[in-house]
Order: sequence, then structure tokens, then C-alpha cells
Amino acid sequence: MKSRLTRFALLGIAIAVALAGMVAFIHVSASTGPTAQSSQVAAASSSAADTSAASPSPTDSPSLEPTASASRSPSVAVSATPTAKSKIPNLPIAGGYTFPIRGCSFAYSHYHHDYPANDIYVAIGCSFVAPTSGVVDEVSLTDKWAKGTRNGATRGGLTVSIVGNDGVRYYGAHLSAVAAGIRPGVHVTVGQLLGKTGNSGNAKGEKPHLHFGISWPTAAGIWWVRRGEVYPWPYLDAWRSGNGKSPVGAVAAKHKAVGDGPCTVYC
Repeated sequence: MKSRLTRFALLGIAIAVALAGMVAFIHVSASTGPTAQSSQVAAASSSAADTSAASPSPTDSPSLEPTASASRSPSVAVSATPTAKSKIPNLPIAGGYTFPIRGCSFAYSHYHHDYPANDIYVAIGCSFVAPTSGVVDEVSLTDKWAKGTRNGATRGGLTVSIVGNDGVRYYGAHLSAVAAGIRPGVHVTVGQLLGKTGNSGNAKGEKPHLHFGISWPTAAGIWWVRRGEVYPWPYLDAWRSGNGKSPVGAVAAKHKAVGDGPCTVYC
């Protein structure tokens, strides 16, 4: 009997010790498990934050590789008005005609105030060349324009006109210089230098340009015809693209319709 009681007592002690161990294990697991996991999550978050701070986001960092459009597609400026523009073009001679500017970029519109002509906007000192072969007609070597006047005869400043072999007169005004040897009666060939562009005459203080006029030949001094009777822009458009379009028909028709007439604008 005593031996049985002893065994029960020992068994009870063993159970008590086992239960105590289990409680201790549960307590340790409950107190350390989530904390350790929390610490690991916090450490990961801190590491991600450090990495993020050290490495800029894609939106903050510029791309080092150009896009295809940026590297291969040039931007094209679109104008609301009909304007021809060029970046130092290689201008052809076709059908005996060529664009009257060489060596510079230029711009012009399909409009001119008060009478038919066109202003070709171009830097000072660019080459004004013969648009076709012919003979020098009239030359102005002195700028006689007086600011504040409306004297049409001197508005062009330094000027050169030629009568082409086609019978049409071509006129360039507001020059900064007339080329050496260019005098009335001198024969010139298409593309030959006539002068340098500028802002003489009433273009002083304005954007430099070549005033370009097309008309028929007249007696000397009939400047209101010389400055322009037919719009040049259809021919400028054609010449710059290598089309030898001729103004002969249009000039003949206008001359027949109006003659030399008196001056009516800017006289």
C-alpha cells in the first residue's frame, strides 16, 4: 500500500513538472514569437525605406536612352498662315529659273500689303542672286529714303532689277550692298550674285528682308510698276522645289489689262 502511494506521488510530481514546462513554453512562445516577427517586418520596412531614399524613383530620374521620336523625328513647326520656310536649302536651277536667295535660311508668306510683291525675310548679308539669266535694268547704289516720308521712289533703298531673257523684270530691294560690277546693261546668268540682303530704305528698324517684285520692263523711273505687278509667291514656291515655272503668261496678261498706269499706292 505504501509502495502504491509512493508511485502515485511520484506520478503526480512528474505530471506537475510536465504541466509547468508546458506553461512556460506557451508563455515564452506567446511573448517572443510575434515580437520577433514584428521586428523582422520593421527591419524589412526600414531597409526598403533606405533603398528607396538611396535610389530615385523612375519619375525622378531622367532616362539616359533617347526615345525613337526624340532622336529620329525632327519637330515640324506649323504656321497658321501660308508660309514657306527653309534651313539653308540646296536650291536648284530648273527651266532657267532659281530661288533668289542663297546661303541662308529664309521665310516668306503668300501676302503683301497694298500691291503684288513678296517680302522674303532673311538675315542681313545673305546673297541675292539673279532668278534667271538676263540684263541688269536699274540699280540704286545710294539709300535716299528719308524716315517719315511716303516717297515711293526711294522706299526700296539699295536696289537691283534685271530684265530676264524671258522678257520679265525681276526686282530686289532693301539691299545692304550691290555686288561689284552690277550696272545697267551688264549681262548676268541665273544664280549670279546681284547684291547682299539688308534693311535699307523704309525697312530701316524693321526685320531684314528682300522685297521681291515681278513686272514687265518699262522706261526708266516708272518705279510703281518695277516694285511689283504680279505676285511672286507661286513662282518662289515652284523655284525652291526645282520646278521651272515661268511668270511670262501672268505678266503679259496683267500688262495688257492695266498698262503702265499712274501710281495709286505709296506715291
